[in-house]
Amino acid sequence: MTERTPGQWPVDNPVELPKPDSQGAQHLALTAEQARFHVTLGAIRADLEAQPSELCLRAAARRWQDAITNLADELGQQLRNTG
Repeated sequence: MTERTPGQWPVDNPVELPKPDSQGAQHLALTAEQARFHVTLGAIRADLEAQPSELCLRAAARRWQDAITNLADELGQQLRNTG
């Protein structure tokens, strides 16, 4: 019983995966950007859905808007400072 079954680790001869070409790298970058956007939007939506009333919902939305605006201002200032 020393033989391993298919898929069992460790693999003696691992398969070399091909390196992504420039088009593949662009696709991965776009996919990563879209995934980051949807994960972030999902987190914001989850927070908004957790609010007990419409008044609380509107207040939470304003907090998110203010936080995003403050981040944009901060990053814009950093870009101006670095040239």
